[in-house]
Amino acid sequence: MSSIASIPHPQTGIISPSLIFSMAAACGIAVSNIYYNQPMLVVISASFPGQFGPALVPTVTQLGYAAGLLLLVPLGDLFERRTLIVAQFIMLALASLLAAVAPTGWALLGASLLLGIGATAAQQIVPVAASLAAPARRGAVVGSVMSGLLSGILLSRTLAGLVAAYAGWRAMFLLGVPLALLGALMMARMLPKATAPKQTTLRYPALMASMVRLWREEPRLRQATLTQAALFASFSAFWTILALYLAHSVYHLGSGVAGLFGIIGAVGVFAAPAAGRLADRTGGRPVIILGVALTLAAWLLFIGWTSLIGLTLGVVLLDLGVQSALIANQQVIFGLREEAKGRVNTLFMGGMFLGGTLGSMGAMMAWEKGGWLGVGYFAIALAILAGISMAIKPRG
Repeated sequence: MSSIASIPHPQTGIISPSLIFSMAAACGIAVSNIYYNQPMLVVISASFPGQFGPALVPTVTQLGYAAGLLLLVPLGDLFERRTLIVAQFIMLALASLLAAVAPTGWALLGASLLLGIGATAAQQIVPVAASLAAPARRGAVVGSVMSGLLSGILLSRTLAGLVAAYAGWRAMFLLGVPLALLGALMMARMLPKATAPKQTTLRYPALMASMVRLWREEPRLRQATLTQAALFASFSAFWTILALYLAHSVYHLGSGVAGLFGIIGAVGVFAAPAAGRLADRTGGRPVIILGVALTLAAWLLFIGWTSLIGLTLGVVLLDLGVQSALIANQQVIFGLREEAKGRVNTLFMGGMFLGGTLGSMGAMMAWEKGGWLGVGYFAIALAILAGISMAIKPRG
């Protein structure tokens, strides 16, 4: 399917497999831009000897993503999302080109900031998928689109590492240009023209201020955000400390092995659509509770079965748990306010990423004070916090 005319009107609630695939692929292309720099950081730094700027590239990219999440994603409630999505992909193409030709480390930082901002196109696409889906299939559709996003996160580091090894880091950013333009073309051709008609008459400052009221008025949004923030904090604690743990005297393994565990985490890509379908049948709550239980079980394995087999099984459970809960929570929040899906997504994803940041910081402190066992107790407490959050049924 290759034309707007062949896509059903969004109000019918019918989404073709080709449209779902296009949204999933575009999500993966967009979010990949956050992670390309991570495996290339050493070679990037070597290109700018004596400059401190390159060391900040991953951090600045993440800050750009946070800024885009806060400042751009809510615009989906004010303007047509297809236009915003295409514009952000064009921004990604330009930023990739700027990164590829950056003459200094500081110029690369500026391009990285733009890459992070543009990458939030993925967070514009997910509300589109939720809007186009019939309520009975919302979880399945969102899960399928999220599988593309998760694939982008997983494969981006592998792709960047290979390209940088054989052609240099600038070649990877150059490759990002046609990839971003492909994302723009797919979304321009595949998304219905009226993907998101103007939902509100609020001006931008009032739109941003309305998120405070939205947070107060939607207890299920608060519950979903707190639950997912705690789970993502537990998830981030593991990945923050994994390389340090593997280098421990018991294993004597390098960071390369830690990267292989990311491939094991690919199970989350396959779990996302299944979790969405289950959430459609049973409601989000049972799937979220299952996700909390799997996360808790993973950490009990991590601290109770200290072998590579236990670590591998735990990674599978952790990824299944956190990703399943994420899809189910999205199924919940996107059913709350049709006119405010962008702002709902901003609050939810913003809370989740804040949780991940705090989880990483807490894990480092726990590692310094109590080693792997300390990290385990910290992460288990986070999983229990997520369970407590789900145990309290919100009013309204």
